[in-house]
Amino acid sequence: MNPFEYLKPSDARAALEGIAMPTPSNAWQTPPRFVAGGTNLLDLMKENVVRPSRLVDINRAVSDKVEPMPDGSVRLGAAARNADTAYHAVVSTQLPLLASAILAGASPQIRNMASNGGNLLQRTRCVYFYDAGVPCNKRAPGSGCPAREGLARQHAVLGASPHCIAVHPSDMCVALAALEATVHVRSLRGERDIAFADFHTLPGDTPDIDSSLAADELIEHITIPPSGQYAAHSIYLKLRERQSYAFALVSVAAALDLDGDGRIRSARLALGGVAHKPWRDLSAEGLMTGHKPHTDLFEEVASTVLRSAQPQGVGAGNNAFKIPMARRAVVRALETAALGTVTNTGDNVR
Repeated sequence: MNPFEYLKPSDARAALEGIAMPTPSNAWQTPPRFVAGGTNLLDLMKENVVRPSRLVDINRAVSDKVEPMPDGSVRLGAAARNADTAYHAVVSTQLPLLASAILAGASPQIRNMASNGGNLLQRTRCVYFYDAGVPCNKRAPGSGCPAREGLARQHAVLGASPHCIAVHPSDMCVALAALEATVHVRSLRGERDIAFADFHTLPGDTPDIDSSLAADELIEHITIPPSGQYAAHSIYLKLRERQSYAFALVSVAAALDLDGDGRIRSARLALGGVAHKPWRDLSAEGLMTGHKPHTDLFEEVASTVLRSAQPQGVGAGNNAFKIPMARRAVVRALETAALGTVTNTGDNVR
């Protein structure tokens, strides 16, 4: 690991000033970075994927609380740990979809360290991205994407580009996408709110950019609007190669609001493991409005969500299997959600 400066400011402004401070112009270093739990950033540093000249520890600079707000929304502090968030009484009762998604991710030890803000900023787990000895457009734009002709089993089937087929690894973010969260950020230039749908980006021609967060911006908290209507009918379904500590091949966050007659008033659906960002399709959700839950309807929804899916990779590394897997997962998740909330669900795929 390369040498770096370390700062531990006591408030957000000092943290932002720490990021903005000039740094030596060493060609082998990358720009300063914020750090909270460090569960992803330190791995990237050890692999020489990033070599920040300075780390600014934000654990004292931003909130680590989970708070219900007067309007019924829930505010998640950026420095709150994933485990504390999932087990918080407000989250487990009002937002069981979010609790289940968090508990489906990583291991208990990592959830005890990982922060909410850091979860949003996870980098892809593409093996080519992590290997500094091979080309990668995400590390060095223009160098190539070996995954396109190599091992793409874990990679995208939706929203990919000729430059990158990586997927976003977070489970928590899939639930936040379905729940229409908002990310509140601050810089020395001021504050702004970013709708979760606009936070993560598709690779397009800029595969090195994962989100709309500027380098000088700090995530302070995440707000989830009132979502109690979905608490009784939700599920986070994660399909993975092993039960413990594995990233999703395909995951589905599904939530339904049913009226007294059992018809769907509104539906939320987001997919993980299939794209460079949590994948949500409003037109597919709209198909369910006003209908009673049934398999034929959910199969139509699944087909709509996956209508543009394309396999990637070649030979044994091809990921074509993800498309029928995702279709079945969507149907299964919606059928299960219609019956009632299931928490902390995971599946082995062999």
